[in-house]
Amino acid sequence: MKNKRTTLVHLIYFSRLNLAADALTRSRELGEITRQAQKKNEFSVITSFLIVEQNFAAQIIEGERMSVNDTFGRINVDTRHRDVQIVEWREIVKREFVNSFSTCVRNPANDALFQKANLLPMFQRGTPRAISIQSLALALQTESMSKQGIDHLFV
Repeated sequence: MKNKRTTLVHLIYFSRLNLAADALTRSRELGEITRQAQKKNEFSVITSFLIVEQNFAAQIIEGERMSVNDTFGRINVDTRHRDVQIVEWREIVKREFVNSFSTCVRNPANDALFQKANLLPMFQRGTPRAISIQSLALALQTESMSKQGIDHLFV
């Protein structure tokens, strides 16, 4: 029996960020990225999760093949990113993320999860693993939902 192809895919990439060094401006820039991406992702029926650690970003993008390709195309030419590299691109059966765009920046409240994932050395070497990025994103999403009183997701 032949496997049925799906048009639902996820793409994981990482990049170096070209954002301001000072915390206030950087926070504003990340807020602007979030606002823009949320609108575009909602229109394109994309779900995604962006992880920011120091000057690195990793994102998981889920949706229909064409929408994900178009979204990644915009990211790839966005001057706020450089050295953009695809870590994984594959078909999926269902989505794992619930929001059109979520962002999580490493901070004291989530530091334990970031330490456990140990992504920074992989980013610095240019060799992050898809499973490490995805596991951290899912753990951060679960933590965020738990704080909102949501203990189970039906995605």
